[in-house]
Amino acid sequence: MRYQATAPSLLPEASAAPAELPTGTLKQQLRRAERRNRVKAFLLVLPLLLFVGITFVGPLAEMLHRSVYNPLVADSLPHTIEALDDWDRRQLPGEAAYRALAEELASLHQNRQLAKLASRLNAEQSGMRSLMTKSGRRLARLDPPIDAKAALLKIDRRWAELKYWAAINNLGSRYTLSNYLAALDMRYDAQGDIVAQPENRQIYQSLFAKTLGMSLLITLLCLLLGYPLAHLLATLPERRSNLLMILVLLPFWTSLLVRTSAWIVLLQTEGVINDLLVGLGLIDQRVQMVHNMAGTLIAMTHILLPFMVLPLYSVMKSISPSYMRAARSLGARPGYAFVRVYMPQTLPGVGAGALLTFILSIGFYITPALVGGQSGQMISNFIAYHMQTSLNWGLASALGGLLLAAVLLLYYLYNRLVGINNLKVG
Repeated sequence: MRYQATAPSLLPEASAAPAELPTGTLKQQLRRAERRNRVKAFLLVLPLLLFVGITFVGPLAEMLHRSVYNPLVADSLPHTIEALDDWDRRQLPGEAAYRALAEELASLHQNRQLAKLASRLNAEQSGMRSLMTKSGRRLARLDPPIDAKAALLKIDRRWAELKYWAAINNLGSRYTLSNYLAALDMRYDAQGDIVAQPENRQIYQSLFAKTLGMSLLITLLCLLLGYPLAHLLATLPERRSNLLMILVLLPFWTSLLVRTSAWIVLLQTEGVINDLLVGLGLIDQRVQMVHNMAGTLIAMTHILLPFMVLPLYSVMKSISPSYMRAARSLGARPGYAFVRVYMPQTLPGVGAGALLTFILSIGFYITPALVGGQSGQMISNFIAYHMQTSLNWGLASALGGLLLAAVLLLYYLYNRLVGINNLKVG
């Protein structure tokens, strides 16, 4: 038998090709990986979201809800409100409404719950506090009257006027816009129509206008003072620039209350600034610069100036000096080159600084309260008054809601302007 040796093959055996995964399986794996990444990212920011929701979104939602929700009258006078459902507002309500009101006023007085209701109704119609407390006190001493209408009219003839019944009916719903109307110096009349408040009670429209005007003026003053300072910081050598930046940031390390108190010392009639002006012979009589609008403008401009400087500085620092050198080399004068070449590039910083300064100034509270006096008060001071003194939280919430709406509208307009400018540049 002849054996034939087979030489080993010099070529390696072809290995089996890996099985290709279907395209659908790859897509599913990719989607699962992306889903896992999104879940991980969400879990990382979840503590921050919870913190923001608990400390900001929740109180904000509660404030907006409180501005339209007022169940006090509906809970205190349910039978009276029910009897007034079919009232036409053109003539006095019927005996059923008088009887329900008489019974509920007597019960509220005996349970010591009438004062709060009377105060709320007095905010809608002046004179309601004395009318309600007087009627409740008298009715609590009497037996249930047979003729409730005659009994109430005998106690006080004002129960024959439609406006007092209209005040009860206007606040009879749990959800009402009366707080927002009051915040805009408007109200419901006896016929249920929206009319302007009497002139002696119109304060909030002028207060909103003054707040917006002062905020705009403070923003303009901060821009006029902050723009040259930011330009100086951006163009100085780094060592000097850092030193000046520390001076700009120094107010952030000092309490706001301390800075405001310092301005009271400086601006008062016998203060340092008046002494200096009199000593230099610039004025003969001392000037009142505190507890008025001038004191508020000066103090708030100083406090908010760093919020204008920092956005401007961050933008100016990123502008290359070669632009100005190129403009000068092409024959442009320094002033013309600065206005036409440099300033347009700083507009994002101007917009950001102005927006930040305006939003902060429109809601400022401590400085106007301490330095402003009566003429330098802003809308935030009246919000605090209704929260702490008058305890009319519904009106305070409505004023805060209008202030929030103004800020959101301003931010929306700023966003639109920035978007349009970006499109033009693109």
